Amino acid sequence: MRILNNSEIEQVLTLEDCMEVLEVAYREHASGKSANRPRNHTMFPVEDKRYPGFHFRFKSQEGGNLSSGVWALRITSDMAGVETLADGTKRRRLIPAARGNTYVGLITLYSMETLEPLAVLHDSYIQKLRVGATSAMGIRELANPGARVSGLFGSGWQAEAHLRYLFLVRPQIEEVRVYSPTPAHRKSFAKQWSDKLGKLIIAVDHPKEAVEGCQIVTCATATMEPCFDGNWLEPGTHVTAITSPDRTTYRCELDDTAFDRADILIALSKEQIEYDHQVDIMGPVKRGLKTWEEIGELGDLLIGRFPGRKDKNQISVFANNTGMGLQFAAVGARTLALAEAKGLGREVPTEWFVEETTP
Repeated sequence: MRILNNSEIEQVLTLEDCMEVLEVAYREHASGKSANRPRNHTMFPVEDKRYPGFHFRFKSQEGGNLSSGVWALRITSDMAGVETLADGTKRRRLIPAARGNTYVGLITLYSMETLEPLAVLHDSYIQKLRVGATSAMGIRELANPGARVSGLFGSGWQAEAHLRYLFLVRPQIEEVRVYSPTPAHRKSFAKQWSDKLGKLIIAVDHPKEAVEGCQIVTCATATMEPCFDGNWLEPGTHVTAITSPDRTTYRCELDDTAFDRADILIALSKEQIEYDHQVDIMGPVKRGLKTWEEIGELGDLLIGRFPGRKDKNQISVFANNTGMGLQFAAVGARTLALAEAKGLGREVPTEWFVEETTP
């Protein structure tokens, strides 16, 4: 069995690799060639002594698909809570409560033929890429081809991946306007990525500037509250959100108006909408503006079972609303193969993890 850390994973896993295997996985999921258990969060009343209000949270998800040949179980053992920024903005935060100020997030891969554990991988780098790649598929499929200006909410970990993937699927974008609540962060982010990518990336001082005049608007934040007023959206805009409620916390990046104005509404997983009571995405149905059947899934969009954009003036919304174990199977299997080819990671005897009597 091979053990891989984030540094080793980053050496082999490219943006293109991640997106390629995820697209296959979503197509297989829509075609009945995969399985996935909805993501689950469990809170427990153990509070961190250094951070009052932060409590133990265990998150898990699992799944597999035929082409990967593996079953993945992804877990995070967290101290989770809410912090308030200087401007009053609230956002979810995970604190590094493990030894040496570290985090615990692991992906275990199992062979679906021999049953044996094949690998344990750190989850952070894969986590970042799989969210960005999924959002990018929504942009590729739904945004107007002529889009030249994009707005980005967020200037952190997820925003980096979303920015890189934006230019991968839409290299013709000429300008990205970045807004986040902390001026120093958004300015630093804009300069850093302008220099790295050779693109025009500018920090803006008001959220409206990252929406008006932008044909693509991406939210890649940990916010608890909507990033912008949905009334600001212009005809033809494509919007991405990566934050929705779960069973432990109410969080959303888009307000009711943004969802209500969506002519096309796609989610990554409708099963997760129901499981987590994601009332933000369900809002148009509850308000009688859409039927449940008029909310599509990304996999169905990819295989042509659900219609995409029909008119350049339609507003499209992609709710990248959950992490799926299926994603970690697809990306984990590709990562393991690439790492084995380069001899990266540490090997431990598989015999340590199998037993002679039935479980």
